[in-house]
Amino acid sequence: METNASETAGKPIKCRAAVCRRAGEPLVMEEIQVDPPKAWEVRIKIICTSICHTDVTFWKMDSGPLAVFPRILGHEAVGVVESVGEKVEEVKAGDTVLPVFSPNCEKCRDCKSAKSNSCSVFANRPPSLGMQRDGTGRFSGAKDGEALHHFLGVSSFTEYTVVDVVHVVKISSPIPVDRACLLSCGVSTGVGGAWKVADIEQGSSVVIFGLGVVGLAVAEGARLRGASKIVGVDLNPDKFEIGKKFGITDFVNPEACGEKPISEMIKEITDGGADYSFECVGLASVMADAFNSSREVNRAEVRR
Repeated sequence: METNASETAGKPIKCRAAVCRRAGEPLVMEEIQVDPPKAWEVRIKIICTSICHTDVTFWKMDSGPLAVFPRILGHEAVGVVESVGEKVEEVKAGDTVLPVFSPNCEKCRDCKSAKSNSCSVFANRPPSLGMQRDGTGRFSGAKDGEALHHFLGVSSFTEYTVVDVVHVVKISSPIPVDRACLLSCGVSTGVGGAWKVADIEQGSSVVIFGLGVVGLAVAEGARLRGASKIVGVDLNPDKFEIGKKFGITDFVNPEACGEKPISEMIKEITDGGADYSFECVGLASVMADAFNSSREVNRAEVRR
C-alpha cells in the first residue's frame, strides 16, 4: 500500500498486518490502523521481514504474562522511515533502517561500555506490550478500534510499524533488503557472539552446533576473526556446502557418527577439543555436547 510521507506524517495510516489472535493458530491478514509516532518514536514502512524461532516461540505461548493476544509478531526486518516524532534527531523520513529488538540509548554506562550492549535504561524495564516509554500501543483494528499488542519493541509483520528511536539503526540503502532484514537479529547474534563475546583469536578452533542463520553467522564471525578450523555440526548434509561460503572447514553429521559420541568426533578433528564451542540449536542435550566438545585447559595454563 503506497503512501506519500508528506501526506501521512502526523496522521494515522491504514495498512495490512498479519495478526496473531490466539496461541498456535494461523496468523490472520487484517486491515489495521497505525497511529503517528509520538516523541522519541519513529514510524517505519516495512520493506522486508523474516521469521525467527523467537517469533514461533511466542506464537505458541499460551500461558503466562507474555501470552497476550491479539498481537503483531515479527522482529527481523528492514524498512524506510515514513515519519518521526518530536525529539528524534538520529533518523529522518526516507532513511533506510533496521528496527531492532535490543534497545540502545547510547547514554547509560552499559551502552557506552565495549563489554555490554544490554541497555540499563530500557532493557531492564518490565516487558511492555506497547511502546517503551509510556506502555501505550500504536496499533488498532481499522474497523472496530480493537487494541493490538506490540512485540519486542518492533512488530514487523505489518506494512507499517512504530518503534522507539532506541530500537532503530540506520543502514546504507544499497544493502539488499532480503539480507539486511537478518542483520537485526540472527546475523548480529551470531557474528556478535563470535566477535564481541567470545573474542575469538586468530588460529583458534571453533565448533558450531546448528547451521541455521545464527550458526552460519557465527561461522562468518569466526572466519573474520581468523579461526583456522571451523567445524559445523548439523543433521542436514547440504549445510556443509552452504557453510563453506561462511568459513566452515569441517562438517559432522551426528547421525553418521554411529556409536561414537559427537564430542569425541570433535576432539579428533580439533586435536583435543575446540577452543570455542557454540550451541545454536537451543536444546539442553546439544548444549551438553557443545560443552563436552570444548578443549580442556590444563592446570599450568590456568596458573599462568
